[in-house]
Amino acid sequence: MALQNKGSWARLKVGIMAFFALVLLAVLIFLITGQTTLFTPKSTLVTYLDDAAALTEGSPVRLNGILVGKVDKITLSGSSTPRRVVRVDLEIGDKWFPSIPVDSQSAIAAENVLGSKFINIKKGKSGQTVKAGAEIESLDTREFDEVVQQGYSLLGSLQGIIKKVDAIVGQVEVGKGSIGKLLVDEEIYNKLLSIVNEVDTMTKTLNRGEGTVGKLLKDDKLYGDVRNSLARIDAVVQGLQEGQGTAGKLLKDPALYDDMRGTIKDVRVILAGIERGDGSAGKLLKSPELHDKIVATIGKLDTMMDRINQGQGTLGQLLVNQQLYDNLNGATREMHGLMKDFRTNPKKFLRIQLKLF
Repeated sequence: MALQNKGSWARLKVGIMAFFALVLLAVLIFLITGQTTLFTPKSTLVTYLDDAAALTEGSPVRLNGILVGKVDKITLSGSSTPRRVVRVDLEIGDKWFPSIPVDSQSAIAAENVLGSKFINIKKGKSGQTVKAGAEIESLDTREFDEVVQQGYSLLGSLQGIIKKVDAIVGQVEVGKGSIGKLLVDEEIYNKLLSIVNEVDTMTKTLNRGEGTVGKLLKDDKLYGDVRNSLARIDAVVQGLQEGQGTAGKLLKDPALYDDMRGTIKDVRVILAGIERGDGSAGKLLKSPELHDKIVATIGKLDTMMDRINQGQGTLGQLLVNQQLYDNLNGATREMHGLMKDFRTNPKKFLRIQLKLF
C-alpha cells in the first residue's frame, strides 16, 4: 500500500511539472509573437487596403507608434473597388478603443526601408470613438509602395557600388594601379623609405644648426639681425604713420592731398574740354573738317609715295635709275676732289688779270 501511494505521488509530481512546462511554453510563445497581455480582453476592428504590401498575420498594430494589438487575419474582400481589395482584421485590446476616434486612419508602415511591416493607426480628432467590429478608413498605400521601391533601387545601387569597391580592392591587392603599386611594389617602398631617411637626415642637420636654414634656426646673431631689421621696418612704418619724409607726407599732409585733388580736378576739366572739342587737342578729336584734311593729306602722301616707288619725278629716278645715281655719285666725288684742291692751292684758282684796252 505504501509503494502504491509513492507511485501515485510521483505521477502527480510529473503531471504538475508537465503542466507548468506547457504554461511556460505558452507564455514564451506569446512573448515571442509580441503579445504581452495574455488575459486582456480583445476585440476586432476591420480595415481595407488596396495592397497588403507583404503584410503578414501576427504583425503588430500600433496607435501613433504605440503597440495596441496585432493583425489577426488578411483575406481578399472579393471587391474590385480601389482601396477595398484586401480585408485586414485587427485584434486590439478593449482598453484602447476609447483612445481611437472614429475618424482615425490606418496605413501600412515599416520599421525601416526594408524592415518588417505593421499597421499604424493615425489617431483622429473626432469626439466619438470606435466600437468593436467597426471599420477604420485606410490611407492610400501607393506612396508606401513607392518608398519601398525606392528602397529596393537604393539597395541595388549600393550593391553596384559594393561590387565596384570590391573590384578596386581586388586590383589593389594584386598590385594594379598607383595605389596597388604603393602597397606591393618593393622598389617604390624602398624609394619612399629612402625619402623618409633623407628627410630625417635633413631634420637632424637643421637641428644641429648646419646649412643656411639651420643657421636661421640656431644662430643667435642671425636671429638678432632679423630682429634689428624688423625693428627698422617698424620704425619706418611708424615714421610713415607720423607723416615723416616724402612718403609720410603723401599719407598724412592734408595740403598735399588737397593739391592732388585740385590737380585731378584740373585734369578732369581739361578732359571735359577735349571731349567737347575745345582747343587743338579737342579739335583733333572732334573736328570733322580737320579729320577730312588729315585724311586728304595722308592720301596725297600715299599717292606721292606710290609715284616715287614707280620712279616718277626726280626723287623717283634717284630711287630706281641706276645711271642717274652713278652720275650724281661721280659728280659728288669730283666736287669733293675740287674742294680738296682748292683748300690745298687756292692760288691756282684765284688769278687776277689786268688788261688794258
